[in-house]
Amino acid sequence: MLQIAFIAHDRKKDEMVNFITAYEEAFKDAKLYSTGTTGSRIMEKTSLEIHRFMSGPLGGDQQIGALVAQDELDLIIFLRDPLMAQPHEPDIIALLRLCDVQGIPVATNIATAELLVKAMMRGDFAWRELVHKYKPE
Repeated sequence: MLQIAFIAHDRKKDEMVNFITAYEEAFKDAKLYSTGTTGSRIMEKTSLEIHRFMSGPLGGDQQIGALVAQDELDLIIFLRDPLMAQPHEPDIIALLRLCDVQGIPVATNIATAELLVKAMMRGDFAWRELVHKYKPE
């Protein structure tokens, strides 16, 4: 089972909800995580169950980062707002760095998110399931 996290800055939340709604079927068998408000908004519009962490500025980005550091996520869709300064920018940079270190695919815009979800639907993420299956305890 793939483990996927959703994060969206305030001005990107509607875009995230619309995207997840369009691809709801692709996510139904995954274990889903999200920062607080983003997860609430997605669950209001879909039948998906999402484990919600705190809001990003209150530590939610770091909570998702902890999953990345433990290699417990397979994909992150993080719709960032490049035109708005974020007060928790260091947390965002740390999360993206962890994704690079662990080799976790991360989409920071809707175009990349769609490419990764289509790859996931084709089965291109099957290797991640093997990583989890044979992960040392």
